[in-house]
Amino acid sequence: MPNMSPVKTPMPEQEPNVRNKNFEEVSLGYTEEMAVEEAKRCLNCKNKPCVNGCPVSVRIPEFISSVAAGDMENAYKIIKTTNSLPAVCGRVCPQESQCEHNCVRGIKGEPVGIGRLERYVADWHMKHGGSEQFDIKSNGHKVAVIGAGPAGLTCAGDLAAMGYSVTVFEALHTAGGVLMYGIPQFRLPKEIVQKEIDGLKEKGVDIQTDMVMGKVLSVDELFEMGYEAIFIGTGAGLPSFMNIPGEELVGTYSANEFLTRVNLMKAYLDEYDTPIIRPKNVAVVGGGNVAMDAARTAKRLGAENVYIVYRRAEEQMPARKEEIHHAKEEGIIFDLLRNPVAIHGDENGRVKSIECIEMELGEPDASGRRKPIAKEGSNFKIPVDCVVMAIGNSPNPLIRSTTKGLEANSHGCIVVDEATMATTREGVYAAGDAVSGAATVILAMGGGKEAARSIDHYIQSKAK
Repeated sequence: MPNMSPVKTPMPEQEPNVRNKNFEEVSLGYTEEMAVEEAKRCLNCKNKPCVNGCPVSVRIPEFISSVAAGDMENAYKIIKTTNSLPAVCGRVCPQESQCEHNCVRGIKGEPVGIGRLERYVADWHMKHGGSEQFDIKSNGHKVAVIGAGPAGLTCAGDLAAMGYSVTVFEALHTAGGVLMYGIPQFRLPKEIVQKEIDGLKEKGVDIQTDMVMGKVLSVDELFEMGYEAIFIGTGAGLPSFMNIPGEELVGTYSANEFLTRVNLMKAYLDEYDTPIIRPKNVAVVGGGNVAMDAARTAKRLGAENVYIVYRRAEEQMPARKEEIHHAKEEGIIFDLLRNPVAIHGDENGRVKSIECIEMELGEPDASGRRKPIAKEGSNFKIPVDCVVMAIGNSPNPLIRSTTKGLEANSHGCIVVDEATMATTREGVYAAGDAVSGAATVILAMGGGKEAARSIDHYIQSKAK
């Protein structure tokens, strides 16, 4: 019998005042009984509107039908036909604005918990499923992928499945990109990411780390080495600052540096000697998912007071509602309609306070959000010993500055044909944050899939 409950099957979580002191995963996942119960809420619509909302076109009703029947291995096989990283996507995709946004059950209640079910199936396979068998015949062609983040890994996995010899060149010492250095352990455990990456290696993908491309090797040199096409998925790792006084003080971080030290370099573990300030009072500037990640990380490092300083109101925040909800539960203080104007230091050059000005909302700007306007004379200070700037990132200029014929826009993003992900340089394709600026994991993966299809068409048409 179908489950006609108007609400999702709840997913267990750590208690807020327990989890804000540890780096274990917040959401504990479904049991099999919960997963089957939630799967039975799916109406298995013939026109599949949820699939249209998924950037990688996961066959959602099909895999959910298998879950409802208790066949988790088949559900996993169905997901993997289009999604290389299901355990990741089930945790960090903004399903509420994509697949679940289109779910028919959401018209008169809550949509089916598609993300929760995808996570369950992927986790079930990691615990119970056998190793995947790959019968891939080489087609004799080779492709280079620059960047081992979501876009690069997806492109590499799809090309490998088509028979290409794929080498991924990653600048850091660990593959995974933002999945490893940006998203905290309590939201996306790194061992989960590593298992997904190991699965791609089993498919034949060669991943070379500590390769800063544009410095170690250029795009031209890769072509000279026999690579017939190149994919660029280098992300957006160049942090933005406000250019206000005091940003040079000790205790001011970009969110990139702060999260990389904690996530990739394990600064939160005593057995690692990665240097990081363990602050008592922290201001995180910004209102997106990265700001929530930084604030919740600071709390887990032992901070007594963590402030989200954001120049607009909560309804204008770009962060996922789930992340805002979790942050509030964990005791993060939302100091909204405030904008920093200066950071003040002590006699030793360390952060002592952040000076802000009150804001009010005016008419909508080009983004459709009401424009924040400063209230003259409303300046005030918040005593803090750490400030984290989480106001966005742009692509690193190294690749584009060392590659002739590679065009970029005024924001430093690589220009591509959106239908094919082809750049202005023949044989070079790009996707993910290097093209769009900072966006979501699943959109980067969607771009990587499209690029893989285009690269295959390009190489095969040249071979004829």
